Amino acid sequence: MSQVQLPPMKAVIVPGNGASNVEKCNWYGWAWKRLGQIPGFQCLLRNMPDPVTARENIWLPFMESELHCDGQTILIGHSSGAAAAMRYAETHQLYAIILVSAYTSDLGDENERDSGYFNRPWQWEKIKANCHCIVQFGSTDNPFLPWSEQQEVADGLKAELHKYTNRGHFQNTEFSELISVVQGMLNGAA
Repeated sequence: MSQVQLPPMKAVIVPGNGASNVEKCNWYGWAWKRLGQIPGFQCLLRNMPDPVTARENIWLPFMESELHCDGQTILIGHSSGAAAAMRYAETHQLYAIILVSAYTSDLGDENERDSGYFNRPWQWEKIKANCHCIVQFGSTDNPFLPWSEQQEVADGLKAELHKYTNRGHFQNTEFSELISVVQGMLNGAA
C-alpha cells in the first residue's frame, strides 16, 4: 500500500556556509518574508550552528530536531545548504527539495572537505524515493561551482532544472523564481 502524500505545510531555508545573520544574507530574508505571507503556510529561517564549516553531523540533527523537516516540508538549500538538503533527504521523507547552487564534491577545498558531505557517494535513488518533488536552480556562470557538478546533481536526481547563464552563485537580494516554484508546488498539492 502506497503512502498518501500530505500537502506541504512549511518551507525551511537552509543557507550556505558563512551566513551568520541569515535574515540579512543573500535572498534568504526576502524569501522567508514572502513565503511566510502565504495563508496557511509557514517558512522557517534560522541561523545555523557551525555556520562556517557547516558540518553534516551538526546541521542534519539541527534540521531534524530544531527545524522539524518532515514529509510536509519543502526544504530549500543554497550551496552548502543544498548539500545538507541532499544528505538529509537520503534518510528522511520530505515533500520536496529545492536545490540552489548544488554540487557534488569538496572542490579541493579543505573547509568543504571538513563539512563531511563529500566523503562518500551520493545516494540519488534514496533521495528521489524520499521526495515528492525535486527542483534545482543552477547557473553556468557560477564563480565557485563548475557547471559539470551542477549538471551531475540534475542528472543524478532527474531534477526539474532551472538553468541560467547569468545568476552566478545566486547571491542576489531577491529570488522571485523561487517563490513561483514554491507557489506552484502548493497549487499542485491543493
